[in-house]
Amino acid sequence: MEIGLSTASLFSRELTENTFRILNSLKIPLCEVFLSTLSEYEPEFIKILCENKKDVKIYSIHTLTQQYEPELFNIMPRTRHDCEKIFLKTCVAAKRLGAKYYVFHGPAKFKKIPYVFNYPELGKRIEELRAIMKNVTDGQTEICYENVHWAYFNEPEYFNQLKPYTEVKACLDIKQAKLSGYSAWEYISVMGNRLTNIHLCDYNEQGKTTLPGKGIFNFEQLFSVLIENHYSGAAMIEVYASDYNGYDEIARCYDYLNECIYRAENKRRY
Repeated sequence: MEIGLSTASLFSRELTENTFRILNSLKIPLCEVFLSTLSEYEPEFIKILCENKKDVKIYSIHTLTQQYEPELFNIMPRTRHDCEKIFLKTCVAAKRLGAKYYVFHGPAKFKKIPYVFNYPELGKRIEELRAIMKNVTDGQTEICYENVHWAYFNEPEYFNQLKPYTEVKACLDIKQAKLSGYSAWEYISVMGNRLTNIHLCDYNEQGKTTLPGKGIFNFEQLFSVLIENHYSGAAMIEVYASDYNGYDEIARCYDYLNECIYRAENKRRY
């Protein structure tokens, strides 16, 4: 298991193309790249990222959901087709950046109404998108479906019901689990061996997000459960820019999480 940093943690502080300078200064060799606007999906921009990343390994990429992901599931073929053009650009970006996973939010809950899901149809569409991604990336990149409190996947049972209809992988987001009113353990249970990425964030007793180690979430227990489940993927620090003051705090957070993994491994060993 390896700890990395999502460049989303630097959003509003640094331009995406400059985040690798920070990663290198913090000696964090693994990251998730957050592409935050349409121009960042373009080949010219991805070329800049490829030049700037140097020795940093890109484990996954992430995009801003509302720009196109929900409309990939629109009932109108023309709408889906237009958004697939953007999706194809992210597929190319994933391939060029060497990403193993594309973290995906999928459809969002825009209306305050009860939602009834057609799981076979949702699974079929996700499989179509997986096929496009795998075709463009020559099998390099998989879609990794993340739990989000305002999206379709905002409770464990949603993924449980979807699993028979798709082989999609899963991404656990700690803060989103909290916001949805479920424990991280409930999500881990339904994700099972589909779990391939984790977004790490902490929160205090009032529910405010913080850097891991500054709140009340038990990260040593998290890593113990993951080790017990033979998890071998990465775990990304993904926090808001308001959750810390200086980059030195991120460096200490990175060390803290690695220490938690070390303690969890030793507990299991003895």
